Amino acid sequence: MVTKSETTAVVTQPKAEEVSRPSFKRWFRHFMYMPAAKRYFSKQDQHAIAHAVEQAEQGHIGEIQVVIEGHIPAHQAYYQDVRGRAEQLFAELGVWDTELNSGVLLYLNLCERKVEIVIDRGIQKATQQPVWDGICFIVVEQMKQQQYRKAMVQGVFEIGKVLAEFYQHAVPDQKNELSDSPIILR
Repeated sequence: MVTKSETTAVVTQPKAEEVSRPSFKRWFRHFMYMPAAKRYFSKQDQHAIAHAVEQAEQGHIGEIQVVIEGHIPAHQAYYQDVRGRAEQLFAELGVWDTELNSGVLLYLNLCERKVEIVIDRGIQKATQQPVWDGICFIVVEQMKQQQYRKAMVQGVFEIGKVLAEFYQHAVPDQKNELSDSPIILR
């Protein structure tokens, strides 16, 4: 069950429909996309990403969740773009529900070759969008060179640097609230 506070906007299917424009082209692209997440990310790659998350979370209280999705489910793709899907997963996976509002979702959609970073309200107050856009750019550039594992690991480390800077004054208790392993969808 997803709950919400006064400062948290929980993204549900009706809200997603309000945000993005319906697109038959997007629906068709996602409908025809063959599942490929496991083809791009082997077990060793997934382990390397999990290890990167574990390392990137050291020394601060920030939490990183990686989600890799082959395509948006066809029944949602007509109304929902990649950003909307990332926000939906941010809510559904409880990334927003960390004790100190320190969750960050790194979302990769393989069908559209897009990366989205969704940050919790605690971090949003101290950072600016160009920082997160720069990390997305780094990941996309690595992916263009077909270095998928390296792209995700580097993205995780860059997020870790931002979190370490933001939470440098906090005393880390090393409580891991989110799984370090990447979540692979379709």
